[in-house]
Amino acid sequence: MRHRVAGKKLSRSRSHRKALFRNLLSALILHGEIKTTESKAKIVNRLFDKLVTKSKVGTLHARRSVAAFLNKKKVVNRLVDEIAPLFKDRPGGFTRIIRLGQRQGDDAMMVKLELVEKPKLEKVEKETKKSPKKSSKKDLTEKKERKNEKDKKR
Repeated sequence: MRHRVAGKKLSRSRSHRKALFRNLLSALILHGEIKTTESKAKIVNRLFDKLVTKSKVGTLHARRSVAAFLNKKKVVNRLVDEIAPLFKDRPGGFTRIIRLGQRQGDDAMMVKLELVEKPKLEKVEKETKKSPKKSSKKDLTEKKERKNEKDKKR
């Protein structure tokens, strides 16, 4: 019996659960909405409410306590500076859950978890490593022509 046992385990270890929730919260803060399963959304919903309530204070201590959980400076700044002021007068219920239907593979209920009031979203640029510039066909033909000219001069 699960008497007085709080929280759901979601068939994951403690560290995996924490990382999952941290990633879902970061995506929700950056994009304003996420698509996930219903059970994950309900848990993230509660965690997000706690984080917004802390960040509404706006002090350095509040910012650091939120940063201790989220670990990304960009996400913390967005939450404290942009999202929390929107919910200044709202006592709770900062997100809504909209059911989307069953997932085809395992019939899990999929939902969209979104902010009740959305800030103006700026395009979030992904931090990717720049790959070396690939040469195009035009560049290759120019190189071949130069090489041929050098050979003719010899």
